[in-house]
Amino acid sequence: MNDGEPGETVSSIRGRAAAAAAAALTAGALLGAPAEAATSAFGPSAPQNPYTAPAGGATTHGDSASAKTFTGPGFAGSSVKVSRSTLLAACPTLLHGADGALLGLCTEYLGQAPSLKLLDKSSGAAVASLPITKGALLGGVYAYLDDQDRVVIVDGNRDLLRIAHTATSLTVTEKTPLAAVIADGDAVVGVIPAYDGRVWFVTAAGTVGAVNPGTGAATTYQLPVGEKVANSVSTVPGRFAVTSDHALYVFDTTAAAPKLLWRYAYDRGPARKPGQLSWGSGATPVFFGPATGYEYVAITDNADPHMNLVVLRTDGTGTPLCVQPLFTGEAASGTENAPVAAGRSIFITNTYGYDYPALPDDAGESVPSDAGFDGGVARIDVNAAGTGCAITWSTTTRSAALPRLSVTDGKLYTVVQDGLLNGFYAAAIDATTGAVSDKALLGYGLVNPLQTAGTPIGRTYYQGTVTGVLTIRPN
Repeated sequence: MNDGEPGETVSSIRGRAAAAAAAALTAGALLGAPAEAATSAFGPSAPQNPYTAPAGGATTHGDSASAKTFTGPGFAGSSVKVSRSTLLAACPTLLHGADGALLGLCTEYLGQAPSLKLLDKSSGAAVASLPITKGALLGGVYAYLDDQDRVVIVDGNRDLLRIAHTATSLTVTEKTPLAAVIADGDAVVGVIPAYDGRVWFVTAAGTVGAVNPGTGAATTYQLPVGEKVANSVSTVPGRFAVTSDHALYVFDTTAAAPKLLWRYAYDRGPARKPGQLSWGSGATPVFFGPATGYEYVAITDNADPHMNLVVLRTDGTGTPLCVQPLFTGEAASGTENAPVAAGRSIFITNTYGYDYPALPDDAGESVPSDAGFDGGVARIDVNAAGTGCAITWSTTTRSAALPRLSVTDGKLYTVVQDGLLNGFYAAAIDATTGAVSDKALLGYGLVNPLQTAGTPIGRTYYQGTVTGVLTIRPN
């Protein structure tokens, strides 16, 4: 989902995160990291972005490369204690910085109003809440924490905000107007800093921009007319990537203004698939690699009937080194989730048929109109020569959340849907074999995670849901 925006709700143009929040609201109504790159068996992470909080909790995808990895072990190997906070809000984005404070971007049930919440790490209850201005696109999961642990988002007024926190309060400390470069009626979908400190953003209508944080001056690049953006953005040293509903774009962030390096037009298929929130790729681009941590960039396409994993060289020309069909044992496959990636390994979930309680206003009809949620998780590895890739394992595990990979214990942490009553279970999946190694019941409809990512603080795992936040900690 996902996807800087300050809250999540429905409008005519939606990012993945905003749609997830709309689904959360509907369901609620119906139901009542280190300074240096980490290394592991999977290879290094991308270097720490000096303008974000430590990797692991700085974005909904963990870091600015969107790899969704973290260091340290998770809850696997222990019995767990689960607690649930009911916030009368859907909270698909959870962030934490160097000070360990837990923050959530949520959508209130009342008025579908976006808000930022400071959360108690023991209970998940809100210690403080700050309303965010409502707009055409209210914002969403694609905000980030900067190097001072401030939340950076763009609100409905098209203002770039930095929001600081104390132990009991939230305060806007900086406001940079962007209305001069963002058209009236358009809205920011994703925001992330480059490694030189400029804040890059993309709007739903395809305006790519870079903001000088000192002067507030912004330069922009317009994607082709008719292309929309519904997912977030990623940066590594010298590079910025965004996926529209037609193509993947990689920009040079060292240039004075956004400079396009290459464009890859992927197979977007004939229509939106069930289990997706928009027509086209459901993936934020992910940087990864075995040497630098960012020599490759990956997305999934929307090919019919089976999606492909597409891997390209970050500094290449937009020619794929790998286009790998996935979950071909099912009648069809597709995903609304970005890959998880580390070293030469990529992990993909199949969300085809996942039952979102609500969709964006402009989502359009899916083809087919409905399908069962068969699920699936797969590991794909790029070969050592960097010339192709192959599936290492593929399972039918029904992941209902966007997984996070511990590069320390080699487990993928997620929520799976299972059983006759479609219960939700906290789960750890062995990244080497694909086997589910740990499983604990969380509950049923009220704890639906809506394919959003959790975040780990130590061995405790926090997961946003349709009604609030789950805290999963070892006994």
